[in-house]
Amino acid sequence: MKRLIMMICVAVSWVGICHAQNSAPYKANYSSKFTIADESLGTRVLTLWKDYEDNALDRHLAWFADTVSMTMANGQTVKGIQANLAGVKAYRGSLKNLKVSIDAWVNLKSDKGDNFVCVWGSEDFTDQDGKHVVNNLQEVWGFNKDGKISMMLQYNRPGGTM
Repeated sequence: MKRLIMMICVAVSWVGICHAQNSAPYKANYSSKFTIADESLGTRVLTLWKDYEDNALDRHLAWFADTVSMTMANGQTVKGIQANLAGVKAYRGSLKNLKVSIDAWVNLKSDKGDNFVCVWGSEDFTDQDGKHVVNNLQEVWGFNKDGKISMMLQYNRPGGTM
């Protein structure tokens, strides 16, 4: 009986979600239809966060497409694996006592076949001027058809916890 009630609740919720998507006041430019993607993609992104924290940014370069494009929280877009590596190394090298914390992540696949990982977390560090900084970050990582990271978009909110 519990199983039947649960199945009915899921079915009613699904119909409600579908109806809500169809009556939304906006239409997505890209897509509004996503499913959960391969878990290993999220593991890769979290491993890269750990590489950043450990200041070992060369560990997993093979995971990036040569043409990777990254847009940082300040709005700067950097294109190409070597330019991104140089920029991140320079920035990371200026930080002391970096600690990273992950709040959540989700692996997504669009109805167009593209894979993304969205991750929410924070970084806590001392900057080169000795100032204590805490940033809340949201990042969207995109993967190309070869499973390599082809893009990253970063958003930042200075301050404490989410």
